[in-house]
Amino acid sequence: MTTFDSAQARFLAIENSGWGRGFTFYQPRNLAFWVYVLITGSGALLFVSRIASSYPAYGRAIAVTAAVFAVYGALFWWFVAHIDRYARQPTKLLVAAFCWGGFAATWAMASYANDALIGIYAKVFGHAWAQDWGASLAAPFTEETAKGFGLLLIIALAPRLIRTAFDGFIVGAFLGLGFEIIEDIAYGMNSGASQFGANQVDASMSTVVLRVATGATGHLLYTALFCAGLVYLLGRPAEPRRVGRGAALIAIAMLLHGFWDSMANFAGNSALGGIGVIVGTMIVALSIAVAVFRTTVPREREFLAQILAPEVENGTITENEAAAACADAKGRRAFRKTGAGRAGRARNDRVLDAIFDLADALAADRGAETPRVEFARSEITRLRAGRPPTEAQLPVEV
Repeated sequence: MTTFDSAQARFLAIENSGWGRGFTFYQPRNLAFWVYVLITGSGALLFVSRIASSYPAYGRAIAVTAAVFAVYGALFWWFVAHIDRYARQPTKLLVAAFCWGGFAATWAMASYANDALIGIYAKVFGHAWAQDWGASLAAPFTEETAKGFGLLLIIALAPRLIRTAFDGFIVGAFLGLGFEIIEDIAYGMNSGASQFGANQVDASMSTVVLRVATGATGHLLYTALFCAGLVYLLGRPAEPRRVGRGAALIAIAMLLHGFWDSMANFAGNSALGGIGVIVGTMIVALSIAVAVFRTTVPREREFLAQILAPEVENGTITENEAAAACADAKGRRAFRKTGAGRAGRARNDRVLDAIFDLADALAADRGAETPRVEFARSEITRLRAGRPPTEAQLPVEV
């Protein structure tokens, strides 16, 4: 029997987390919508015009680069969406974040701001200094700020969805992914033009290989850290304001970005030294990202535990299953291994997936008893017992 307290805690968890809420992009009465459309649309037009003017001469380099980074971007999209296993953000919101990062932050904002700031550096410190250090002392400020402004607009468009620092981490990753993919296509195109169009595919592939090899610690990571920090700095209904932590994360994101852009100055002329600096920087950046993920995700797991608590009370799921669903990757692996043999481990894995599906159904229906929720519960029972689906659950042949 589900108690009133646990049912109320579930309802509050669903409300506070924004779990299960949809996203409406078209909001004509919201100024943030028009700001988003104007800046993203202008950036997209600039990008398309750049590609259109260069395609006749460098079409092969552009096509190969775009194809590689489309696959590369899809893989990272899947990975980031996979780690967002709790109050999952709607796909439309993630697309909006990707487009802002790819077109607004890149072409409509940062490209102009970078040139202007580097020009100021050249006038103040000299052209030689600006050539060596201008990019590393411009891009971290202009680019991260431009992407962070996208998070502010998305909060204005979806205030009930961006509730925790973990939400900022995930949305920031998609903002950075959009920036990274569109920027990489432009870099590949520029490399293809480096030999006046001769051997343009070979010329662009060196850039493609480098960007693919180091992309995991690029804009995707910087902006995930920056936006998690921005949520801490601002505070949200489900995330108390932590000014020091937020400012520290924003500063770390900018420092990592700046160090990466100035890597050639630290590596010198040594190829081995350059590889060492690259590898070392990637290890440090990934370690920081993992630490921030572990810092932000417990709040999401608390929400999941509160949503599942009544299901434990009424016997739909066991305490071990609920604990595994709310655990980290190590805890989930330990639960899978409790199954006897490969079939038992696979069954436990499917049960965990079904528990997340039940949480999604409960959140979408605001904790009400609906056919979707009842079906999700029945799936957990069926999968735990290892029974095949009934005829009603099988796909209908057309």
